[in-house]
Amino acid sequence: MWKSILGGDEEQQQQEDNLLDEPEGLFSLSPTQRVYAFAACLLAGLVCMFLSLIVFVKPIKFALLFTFGNMLAVGSTAFLIGPGQQIRMMLDPVRIYATAIYVGCVVVALICALLIHSKILTIIAIICEICALVWYSLSYIPFARRMVSSVTIRLFDTEI
Repeated sequence: MWKSILGGDEEQQQQEDNLLDEPEGLFSLSPTQRVYAFAACLLAGLVCMFLSLIVFVKPIKFALLFTFGNMLAVGSTAFLIGPGQQIRMMLDPVRIYATAIYVGCVVVALICALLIHSKILTIIAIICEICALVWYSLSYIPFARRMVSSVTIRLFDTEI
């Protein structure tokens, strides 16, 4: 940064500013390597979520494994589209509320598990996290949230 302020190498500064914008900025992977990295990250996330079911009787360990698995699974798509595009898609006006609720639920689940140590609150936070993850995932499927809303209205005479 000081070099560019003092008239130094501006090209290097420009490259540093664009790290999140270009998938190649953080790492140079071939398309095949990106698919493998995506699959590995997604698989690791699914394994963590599966292992969390084994420790279900200990809600705090369950919350940590499950939340870490969720974050790995959601973050795995960054290998395919790049972290900058992933963040832009998460902050898209169509899914900004779903993203905020999901991230909020992840934070609340971690706070309940790590700081408060409350099993009941942790379980409630994890249930909210699962619902938020489903709603967030539905935001990527055209008209899926509208369809789920209409089914909910018909079944329970209420709207989400």
